[in-house]
Amino acid sequence: MMRDAEQVIYVVDDDEAMRDSMNWLLEGEGYAVACFESGEHFLAAYRDDMRGCLVLDVRMPEMSGLELHEHLADRGSALPVIFVTGHGDVPMAVAALQRGACDFIEKPFHNEDLLARIRRALTLECENATRRKRSDAIAQRLDTLTQREREVMDLVVAGKLNKQIADTLDISMKTVEAHRARVMDKMGARTLAELVRAVMETTKAE
Repeated sequence: MMRDAEQVIYVVDDDEAMRDSMNWLLEGEGYAVACFESGEHFLAAYRDDMRGCLVLDVRMPEMSGLELHEHLADRGSALPVIFVTGHGDVPMAVAALQRGACDFIEKPFHNEDLLARIRRALTLECENATRRKRSDAIAQRLDTLTQREREVMDLVVAGKLNKQIADTLDISMKTVEAHRARVMDKMGARTLAELVRAVMETTKAE
């Protein structure tokens, strides 16, 4: 399973006994855990760079789990959310899945069922974090391109030949070749396929 030391399991539940039980279970499995008694307390501590996953009770006084999930979505949170729900709240949990939640589990649940969902969520979060880092690195490389290099790159990625690029930009073939070589170097691309994949990845991230 993909997992790293930056990941923390955030438990948000107004039931102290449930928080203590989850904390004991998860720490016993070697996870870093942080517990919160309300959505408000979690939002007060929330940072955009939090890593891991969120185990969230659907029904809580004042701010419900669903409302907290919506607040996090508005902030662009990348934390996978696992809802803990009673049987009567399953329709709400399904609706939350449609709005981007990762998973849900019904009470009462077996510990191993919860752990399996958490493992999946952490693997997903780790994969997403790796993709974000790669996209950020590519975006930084793109920022080093001059306007002309960017124009050449866009035409190269569009499948244009050097002669077509020269005609389009009204520059010489040698100039196109020079710009193209600098684009490949700055983007860290060894082949045209690598360049195309890198550009496609930044487009998806946007």
